[in-house]
Amino acid sequence: MLRTRVITALVAASVASAAIFLLPLHWAAVFFGVLATLGAYEWAGLLGISSVINRLLAASIVVALMAVTWFVQPWLTYALVAGILAWLVATAVVIAYPSGAWFIGAPWRAGLLGVAILWAAWSALVLVHGEPGGNGAYWVFWVLFLVACADIGAYFAGRRFGKLKLAPLVSPGKTWEGVAGGALAALVICGGILLGLGYSALWLLYVLLLVGISVVGDLFESVLKRERGVKDSGNLLPGHGGILDRIDAALAVLPLFAVLFLR
Repeated sequence: MLRTRVITALVAASVASAAIFLLPLHWAAVFFGVLATLGAYEWAGLLGISSVINRLLAASIVVALMAVTWFVQPWLTYALVAGILAWLVATAVVIAYPSGAWFIGAPWRAGLLGVAILWAAWSALVLVHGEPGGNGAYWVFWVLFLVACADIGAYFAGRRFGKLKLAPLVSPGKTWEGVAGGALAALVICGGILLGLGYSALWLLYVLLLVGISVVGDLFESVLKRERGVKDSGNLLPGHGGILDRIDAALAVLPLFAVLFLR
């Protein structure tokens, strides 16, 4: 299982890195849009929509939003605001679970959250990648690398030292030791990169903040899956499950990172 996860992760990382660094902005936006569309398709499944046609129709809402936003650039900012508000709601659902699950019990509410979250993540990637200074691709890679470092650090630290349950009613396998291990990995590697390049030590605080948000993203998807009674959002990625299972933490991190970056 671990071998399959590693191979899938390496292939996915290679494809994503090539898209980030080799594609011009408009094609990178298409690549990110495909991922968002697949995520929307899986999200519809987590809402109990079983029909392929209906799931495609649900995903088309996100496609339409991305298309309009590409041509109406101010909507990129609106998307970030919508995404951050959606994640505030999602955070409240996670903290209050299981009593907080009533909010996502209605498919239309959980669906609106999904639309806002996916739209905001795509918009954040477009905004950062298209940064006028020409370094946008490096920053996109950095923030996704941060999410990966936190995930890998949490996995191994949790397996080795994990005792204190983080959210046993949401995801019994996650521990505070895992969170600490993920934060340490992100601080040392991603924070160290920025310090080495001469950036302010304030970025270390940002790293911790982003890691914390990534945990919320992971837990919120766990809530959706638990309420639906499924283990994975899909089966597209061997060893990982679906697209959402791989990008859930990044979906939470990207809107906030874009705001910090654009400051």
